[in-house]
Formats: sequence, C-alpha cells, structure tokens
Amino acid sequence: MNRFSTTVALVLGSLTMMGQTRQDLPHTLAPDEVPLIPAYRDSRANAGRGIVTPPTFTPRTMAEWEEIQTLVITWTTYPGILKQIVRAAKEECEVLIVCSDQNSVTSYLQNSSNGGPITDLDNITFLEGPYNSVWTRDFGPECIYENEVDSLYLLDWIYNRPRPQDDAMSDIIGTAKGINVYSSSQAPYDLVHTGGNFMADGFGTAFSSELVLDENGPNGQYNQTVKTTAQVKTLMDQWMGITPDRYVLMNTLPYDVIHHIDMHMKLIDEETLLIGEFPVGQSDGPQMESNLQAILADHNSVFGTPYRIVRVPMPSGTGASYPPSASYRTYANNVFVNKTVIVPTYREEYDTTGLRILAESLPGYTIVPIDCDNSPENIISASGAIHCITKGIGVNDPLLIRHQRLTDTYETVVPYQVEAYIRHRSGIASAEMFWTTDLASAFNSVPMVAGANDNWSAAIPAQAAGTVVYYYIHATANSGKQQVRPIVAPDGWWKFRVLDIGAGIVDAGGPVITEVFPNPTSSILAITLADTGGERVLITLRDALGREVMRIQNGPMHQDQRAFADLTALAEGAYMLVVESAKGRSTTKVLKN
Repeated sequence: MNRFSTTVALVLGSLTMMGQTRQDLPHTLAPDEVPLIPAYRDSRANAGRGIVTPPTFTPRTMAEWEEIQTLVITWTTYPGILKQIVRAAKEECEVLIVCSDQNSVTSYLQNSSNGGPITDLDNITFLEGPYNSVWTRDFGPECIYENEVDSLYLLDWIYNRPRPQDDAMSDIIGTAKGINVYSSSQAPYDLVHTGGNFMADGFGTAFSSELVLDENGPNGQYNQTVKTTAQVKTLMDQWMGITPDRYVLMNTLPYDVIHHIDMHMKLIDEETLLIGEFPVGQSDGPQMESNLQAILADHNSVFGTPYRIVRVPMPSGTGASYPPSASYRTYANNVFVNKTVIVPTYREEYDTTGLRILAESLPGYTIVPIDCDNSPENIISASGAIHCITKGIGVNDPLLIRHQRLTDTYETVVPYQVEAYIRHRSGIASAEMFWTTDLASAFNSVPMVAGANDNWSAAIPAQAAGTVVYYYIHATANSGKQQVRPIVAPDGWWKFRVLDIGAGIVDAGGPVITEVFPNPTSSILAITLADTGGERVLITLRDALGREVMRIQNGPMHQDQRAFADLTALAEGAYMLVVESAKGRSTTKVLKN
C-alpha cells in the first residue's frame, strides 16, 4: 500500500482569519459566502504562493485523455460516490485522497457499503490537509508541460469562490507530488477561472463559456484587475499556451446556473466533441445548438478540419421535465482515467442509450457507470457529477502521439497513409502502426518512418470494397518508455470503411432508417439514418390512427445522422416512426412500454 499522511503548512495570511472550515459547501456560491468575497479577493492578491509570473517557455496544456499518474479527490460530501470512483480509478493510477482523517476514510472504504469493501488499498494515497468542498475539478490545478513533453508544472488559477482552503489545494498537491506550481494571482497577470469551464485538446485549442470573460471583466468579483476579451485570451496564451484565435468562447446557457461547459459537452479527442442534446426546442437546447453551429462555422480542429460531433441525450427529470424545471442531467460530465471512463448515470431507461453511445465512441475503454441521481447522494441536484469532483495529474514524462484518424474511403488501389506526430523528451527510438481487417485475428505490424518535425508515417495496403480496417499506433522512446494511441490499444482502435462506389449513389427511394434503439423503450429513442446528404428530413411519430403525436426532426440531419426523442410522456403502445424527405419515406414500428 502506497500511503503517507502529512499536513501541509502554507502561508495563508489573512485567509486563516476567515475561519472557513466547512467541508460541505455547494457547487454554487452559498449565500453566507457573499460577505467573504472582498477579503478573499484581497488576500489572494497578497498570497505570494507559487511562481506568479507566466512561464518564460511556451507551455502545452494537457488534454484529459492523456496518460495521468494521479487522480485527486477531496473526501467530504458524497462519500458513497467517491468510494466508487476510488474503486475504479485505483486500477489505473494513484488515487490521492485529500482528507481530514485518514483512519475514518480507510474505515469507510473497507466497509461493505457501496459495492462492498475495498480491502486492497494499493494505489491509494492519503493526504491530510485543509479544504472546503468536494468540487476538485474547479479549484484543482491544471497541468502544463515545458517544450510539450518536458518538465511538468501545475497551474493555479484564482478560484471563483471565496474558499481559501480549496484555493490553496494546488499548492498542497504540488508540495505532496514535488511539482512546481505557477499561480495567476498577481496583477497584471491575474486570471480567474474554473476547471469545470475549461477543456483543452493538448495542442493549443481550448473551450470555455463566456463566464471566464464575466469574471475577469468589470463585473468580476474575484479579479485584481479588469480584463478585456483580448487580454483574457493573451493570459491564456501566456499561462497555458492556448492560441488566442483557438480559444473558443461560447455564450452562457440560460438554465445552467453555474455556466460550466462540462455539464453539456466534452472533447473526447483532438477532433471529436461529445455534445449533450435536449429534445428539439426544449430547455438549453436552442442555445447549445447555436453555440455548436458557431463552433462548426468558425473553428476547425487542430488538423484544420471540422470537428466530428457525437450527440448524446440529456436525461429528463421525472415527468419528462427539463431545466429549469429539473436538474441538469448529463453524460458529458465523465472523466478519463487512463483506460477507464467513469460516467454519471441517472435512470436505466436513459442510461441504456447514453452508455451505448459512449461505448461506441470510445471503443476499448472500460466504461464505469456511477449513479448520481438517487438519494441519499443525489449529487446531480447540486449541479455537478463525476467530472466535477475529480482532477487528473499528468505523468512526468508523457510520450505524446497525435493522429488524425482515417475516414471512410472509396479507394481500393492506393494504400492508406497513416501519419502521426510523436514526441518524448528522450526522443523516439521507433514507432509501428498495427492494422487488421478481422478483430478475431492478429494485427499486422508496419514500421513507421520518421520524417521532418517529429512526424512519422506508414501505410495500410489498399483493401477491397466492403472492408472495415482497424488500426492503432505504438511508439517506443529512447528511454524505453512505450505508449499506444488510442491509449486502450489493441483493445481499442480507430477504424474506417472501404466503401462500394455503387453504394455511394443516393437512393431514390428516400431516407433509410439504419437503426432505432432501444426498441421497445420507456423514454429515450435514438434514431440513426443512412447518410441523407444534407437534405431536409421530417421525422415524426404517429399513433395507430396515423395522427402525428410527436415531431422529432424537421431539417437537415446532424453530422452523425442521429436524432433523439423522449417518449416518456406518451401512452404505452405501438407507434409508427415515419422518416420523409423530398425523395421518399421510410417507416418502422416503435413500441413504448
């Protein structure tokens, strides 16, 4: 068992005099915290913790799907959920539990509740120290690297809550892990931010809501100096290496009370966005769709191509209610822990669809569901879930592999070029690309050839039409370190299809329904069509008399050719799903149970 217990003494100055020792603070600002804001803001300006000027090197901010050495949690409210996180995460990396009493946490982990005892405490480290709340994502440190893959540093923003002990957590973690900490606390480099409102692709792109502008602007309560949009973007570049024109800022949502983007979207790789979706016209759906269309119109991935979009339904509350009449439920608030993804779940009728979409989008990952919607630990009612209470710390020596996946092709003669950007601080000794057309057989190995600027390449032989090709990349550093991408390979992979050119002709018979699931259903219905070519599509649900009872889609299909409907409010029975376009119609039976 890897364990140590220590109390980290930091120079908190006037923070200590605030006397804030509560550990049950909400995700939002508690009413009794409002009077604490001025003293907190002023003390933060004089804290003098960490390195208070931006790096002299160009930093690279780690993406969440990269390899991590540690997952950090604070042990307070929602211990049943925390225990389940520990159980899953300790199989992948060290779990650092910041707590006030190691013995009481150990006792809880080893009792029979919440899935049974965790008798093996290997990979669990206890760190006794002060904190105010469970929301580690928001106040915990970001990870930045020098020269992309060299020295690891932690970055500590000004936390947008008057919680001095939470705000000092980056220093506690840095001390415990022996990692130097940069701090954005001092003017003119002061920057207020929160981890739930930030996601990065690992290569200079990041997303946030405009909450970051509000809190650093003239109405900000925690900032030392007022910043314009351009100044905020400059600071993100200086502190984190986020290129100003690649810092994507989105309108805040009307009903998301905390305005954290991790409640409805997530980068799952450099070119793929997981997007929550409400039923058409409901709740925050219109603003979310407007934000997404702005992203697709104005911003490409780091590869210079439009983002791939994977949509996943946003579960309703009881009675098919959505925010503001219900809590904000989401599957996007999941966390990568190396080869595992820990996902919040709600009710089986929704989870069946949400978990299936995640598994299809992240092949090879172990998907661990944790119920976040049932008493006594209904964490989602506090506007947060799994991502909100966890924070990953990157490894000290990442072996970085960036690759733009190959897409479906009609090519049956020319080999398929696989290119990757590969780096390690010791240099790369070799790289291989593995491919197969049959997952039941062994992968074929092809050496990759080093080119200029750390780019490596290899080719998959051309295949016949109708073939599905699976592949992954493996690299070995001069130090001996090895890495694969996807990180779950060979259990997970990228894939593409070699299409039949005849099958590429638009079917004059109209849209084709390729899948409807789950069917029967009591709530969410996911409808997938063959490529509609951007045509306007009308999708309706009709009763036994042919009357329209629900209009699901009336316009071009989304990029993933998938639409969702929530049938919760409909009576049980048989319905007809009708899909129509200018070229024709398709129908299939749907059972509501």
